[in-house]
Amino acid sequence: MTEQVMRPLSVLIAALGGEGGGVLTNWIVAAAQTQGLPVQATSIPGVAQRTGATTYYIEIWPLPVTDGKHPVLSLSPAPGEVDIVATTEFLEAGRCILNGLVSPDRTHLIASTHRVYTTFEKMAVGDGRFDLETLLSACKTRSRDAQLLDLDALALSSGSRINAVLLGVLVGSGKLPVTEAACRDAITTGRIAVDANLRGFAAGLKVADQQEVRDVGADTSALLREAETRLSSYQGADYAQLFNSRMQPFADSAPELLTEVAKGLTRRMAYEDIIRVAQLKTRTGRRGHLAGGFVEGEVVHITEYFRPGLREVCDILPAIIARRVLSWASVSPGRMNLSWPMAMRSTTITGFLMLRFLASLRVMRRLSYRYGVEQAAIEGWLADINKARGTDQGLALEIAKNARLIKGYGDTHARGVAAYDAINDDLVSAALKGQEASVEAIAAARNQALSERPG
Repeated sequence: MTEQVMRPLSVLIAALGGEGGGVLTNWIVAAAQTQGLPVQATSIPGVAQRTGATTYYIEIWPLPVTDGKHPVLSLSPAPGEVDIVATTEFLEAGRCILNGLVSPDRTHLIASTHRVYTTFEKMAVGDGRFDLETLLSACKTRSRDAQLLDLDALALSSGSRINAVLLGVLVGSGKLPVTEAACRDAITTGRIAVDANLRGFAAGLKVADQQEVRDVGADTSALLREAETRLSSYQGADYAQLFNSRMQPFADSAPELLTEVAKGLTRRMAYEDIIRVAQLKTRTGRRGHLAGGFVEGEVVHITEYFRPGLREVCDILPAIIARRVLSWASVSPGRMNLSWPMAMRSTTITGFLMLRFLASLRVMRRLSYRYGVEQAAIEGWLADINKARGTDQGLALEIAKNARLIKGYGDTHARGVAAYDAINDDLVSAALKGQEASVEAIAAARNQALSERPG
């Protein structure tokens, strides 16, 4: 009879900066030690701006040592030899799979399905988001079994942090050789936002046997509702009504065209300016979400960084003033490079009031230079789509998709607009006039622009 060889349980945790991955690791280590289990943990710091993962590696011997012989535990994970991989964000699961740390014959994968977009995804001229269908398929086929849950939503609903929810899911899965009681004791003795973390832990335990299958398809009705909510927050209920009236001519369109127009129109109407940035930084619940998980009684400071350039300042000025300033700046290229770096603490009365003042300029946005430019451009885009769909649905769809080029703030937005204008002035105009310009040529030009990274 073959003797079964006992080995340690290996756990790899991939977290984003500030999510408490180190605290989660400490809880697991403390729970294991409480039960007398040999345990060892190491960590590898990540790289800034989501270009590298912050990982924590834990090995636990599943039984207490009784003969005085302590096992030798590894300091780092080896491809194909990790029992549990747990990630606090969906793309981090893909990173672990790519690195060979998730294997179909051994690894139990736990991943949060929410996304925190990487710098490269945000830098793309158009929609640079990683394809979720590909990622979902990889999670299912490259692991022994997978639990895919929106842990971020659970953390928000329970008023806790994602690390506490993940601990609950880990323990509830039955894969860790630690008890619920030992983990609750570790949270309590850790003295870090104890009540909130215990709630998060309980929420994770409750859903540990559930699994979410990510729906990567588009629900048009849900998309339209989300657009109304976003635009109401952006500029008021009447602005959301303007969106609805602009969408009305497309009500009988094919689902793909309707969805593309709705996405593009929402993004273009809710364009990013200084006012919008201030709105987001002072929105209800943001401060509590950022400050969660800190030691009770600890003073928390949140510093907001801005660097608006001359064009961004002109965007929110009345049109007549902005045109004069831009005319003055056009005389010398260096003037357009002017910028004003700012750092303000939104946790102080002065800093918060400054941000609220900027956000309050929303009531004057309709008088601003950028507002007039954007609305005229939107009307032209919609008119082109409407003109094309009367004779060529394929052309209408490609014109709608060209809005993917326009997004972001500052240089990202300027590059996108330049690419959009070039395609529109050349290929789209020719196609609408019945001249030689194919739908394929428009798609190819757009895809080329989307694939180019800033130099």
